Amino acid sequence: MSEKAADHGEGTRAVRAGLPEAVKNEPTLPGPAFAAHFHLPGEVDGPYTYGRDTNPSWSLLERAIGELEAPGHDGVETLVFASGMAAISSVLFSQLRAGDTVVLPSDGYQVLPLIRAQLEAYGIAVRTAPTGGDAQLDVLDGARLLWIESPSNPGLDVCDIRRLVEAAHARGALVAVDNTLATPLGQRPLDLGADFSVASGTKQLTGHGDVLLGYVTGRGGEAMDAVRRWRKIVGAIAGPMEAWLAHRSIATLQMRVDRQNATALVLARALRERTDVTGLRYPGLPDDPSHKIASQQMRRYGCVISFTLPTRARADRFLDALRLVDDATSFGGVRSTAERRRRWGGDDVPEGFIRFSVGAEDPEDLVADVLRALDEASG
Repeated sequence: MSEKAADHGEGTRAVRAGLPEAVKNEPTLPGPAFAAHFHLPGEVDGPYTYGRDTNPSWSLLERAIGELEAPGHDGVETLVFASGMAAISSVLFSQLRAGDTVVLPSDGYQVLPLIRAQLEAYGIAVRTAPTGGDAQLDVLDGARLLWIESPSNPGLDVCDIRRLVEAAHARGALVAVDNTLATPLGQRPLDLGADFSVASGTKQLTGHGDVLLGYVTGRGGEAMDAVRRWRKIVGAIAGPMEAWLAHRSIATLQMRVDRQNATALVLARALRERTDVTGLRYPGLPDDPSHKIASQQMRRYGCVISFTLPTRARADRFLDALRLVDDATSFGGVRSTAERRRRWGGDDVPEGFIRFSVGAEDPEDLVADVLRALDEASG
């Protein structure tokens, strides 16, 4: 992106991100490039050779994400993957070797315990600590890689990313930040010093619940070269249709994020007044334990709220009573979703714990639906 474009506002960047140069009579955003191979006479050169290595639809999307994650930065590259887990795995398994140590959050995404088991099977030592209170600082010594998830999913704790990055780098460790919940419009991990910003594009980045996608953004060099090799070896590539859908969806990212974040704050304030709701977490609330740190490093606080109802039965009745909210996993979509997270068995949360993803409905309609459902669930 040019220096002038990097100075544009976030909405302008989102709608223009990754677009090719204008060519008369050509579409402004070319359609998906369905190609397993490309014309390749003579010597092997040029950007597109084989469909597992590169694809024009990936290239445009990768440029778009890079312009949002690190606007104006030279030497930063983005690689897209088939899913968020493919992106996460690419960093962990490309950077770590037998005998290395990695630090993971103990309160992160529920698939991390499965990753831990696989890392340990490969002879990689795994240490864990909670996100809150920068507790990962206490287990950094000797680590090769620090994995940060801030805000954490589903508990919504926040750590001081810059502080942890500086401590990790001082010990010779790389740092990856899972930026899924924040999105590039919520925070930019590379600006905070991280080596990698990793995310599931399945969530708010694409925002419609119809695409599985992941990405890694990092500074060019050996570390990103290794991530690229990993993608080639395992073939965890995004389909061209998914890449095109994701790129199309990014154009509305700023509008969706602003609407969903604003409504999330309205809903969080309404839930704060309920006596049947405990453990309410939303970093945008001034009295939330994470608010001070979040306000120093985040530009937006996200669309996810978490809270606990007294019992599993009460939580199930609440979810059943909702009319404008789908009982579904994942988050970040334009249609609000909520679920009782304990049903998956991987999160250390109470039986009545609810993860609520605020969509783009009218705030007054959504709040009314939630409050009515809470009343009905208590009966």
